[in-house]
Amino acid sequence: MVQVTSPAFKQNAARAMADVGLQKALGTAKGAFLQRRAVAVANLPEFERLRDIGRDIKDHALANLDHYLERYAQAVERAGGKVHWCSSAEDARAAILRICRDAGARTVTKGKSMISEEIGINEHLEAHGIAPVETDLGEYILQLRREHPSHIIAPAFHLNREDWEADFRRMHTDLPKDRVFAERRDIMVEARTKLRDRFLAADVGITGANFLIAETGSSVIVTNEGNGDLTQTLPRVHIALASIEKVVPTLEDATSLLRLLARSATGQDFSVYTTFSTGARREGDLDGPDEYHVVLLDNGRSNMLGTEFGDMLRCIRCAACMNHCPVYGAIGGHAYGWVYPGPMGSVLTPALAGIERTANLPNASTFCGKCESVCPVKIPLPKMMRHWREREFERHLTPAAQRRNLALWRYVAQRPALYRMATRAAVAALGLWGRGRGAVKSLPLAGGWTEGRDLPLPERSGAGGTFMAAYAKQRRQNGHAR
Repeated sequence: MVQVTSPAFKQNAARAMADVGLQKALGTAKGAFLQRRAVAVANLPEFERLRDIGRDIKDHALANLDHYLERYAQAVERAGGKVHWCSSAEDARAAILRICRDAGARTVTKGKSMISEEIGINEHLEAHGIAPVETDLGEYILQLRREHPSHIIAPAFHLNREDWEADFRRMHTDLPKDRVFAERRDIMVEARTKLRDRFLAADVGITGANFLIAETGSSVIVTNEGNGDLTQTLPRVHIALASIEKVVPTLEDATSLLRLLARSATGQDFSVYTTFSTGARREGDLDGPDEYHVVLLDNGRSNMLGTEFGDMLRCIRCAACMNHCPVYGAIGGHAYGWVYPGPMGSVLTPALAGIERTANLPNASTFCGKCESVCPVKIPLPKMMRHWREREFERHLTPAAQRRNLALWRYVAQRPALYRMATRAAVAALGLWGRGRGAVKSLPLAGGWTEGRDLPLPERSGAGGTFMAAYAKQRRQNGHAR
């Protein structure tokens, strides 16, 4: 497993908010996702009903996961493919390396796959003399920069057009000096000139899978660039790399989820390319690989089944949660420190890497609830982040001072008379402390809180200035008994 840097989340976030280029990219990209999704949802009257259907499909598949995985594996083998069962990232890396060596591979092309990031396959192949080539436009530029994706569907979300141009001029040494990159098309043309030969030279192609269909043994991949199709059909060997929760029972189930996926992700009715792959090339087929392999990864997911985090396995990787998250929108994806950023990463990463290494992530939320409201399969992300906070507290991972303060607050809150007295005293003290200043800019014992924000002064009123006093007064005015 690659190094998880989420213990440094606070420092990462501070750097991200001070990064002018990143803030420009986030401001430009995020709005387009939100607007397009809103239009797509408004144009589909049955969208809410479809969310219920999608949730139920995934829940049924997860409740019977062993059955559908076995059916899927049997269907793959009937179609001439082979399934490799991998319980860990190490197992998956070993299986892929073995397939590549058996094929005599020197070059491997890759279609976008977050699972490949999860297991660190690029670094593993390079260490064994095999060159991986990213073929997704965003992934390609990140490979040139030696960076990891910052978003699960738009990997170069954090870059501006001038960043692309600068990296092309730095890495493509034969680029004419008078070449202009005025539009996105110019970027695509330049990348295509380099990637075309790589597609033709590749011995093995690796793609992810949005869904695995138990009924037919098919893997499904959606793209907008066509690189997934070229990666699957041109090399002699195709490897579909997927995690176990991607399996769904039938073709009909897959198409129902596809209706949710693109609308939630990019605001399209469907992605430009939606490709179903079933086994190796058969006699009479015009294209396709000679060998078809599926590397199925668990890597801790089976431990989530039947727990308070099991709903996370419904995720179809649309990224709607992070597109709408105010925290992600302020700091981008790299601050989260691993493969999966945003709200879904704040739940999934602790499950895969351990809460001991990732405790900052479930706390990186305003709990506005927007992530749950836009999730196409209704994953209760805020509730699961609260569960991780509970685990963090139970294991004494929170700072001692925070635990002491919470214990003090609990003691006072459990005693109503003491609570009322304490809040009245606090309101009076804040009024004196901030007199003539309009707001409290620093507080003793709360410097960490006021370092980044001012504390508004409480409203002064004849009711005593506390919420409870104001509420009691309003009830009396409305004719209610105390």
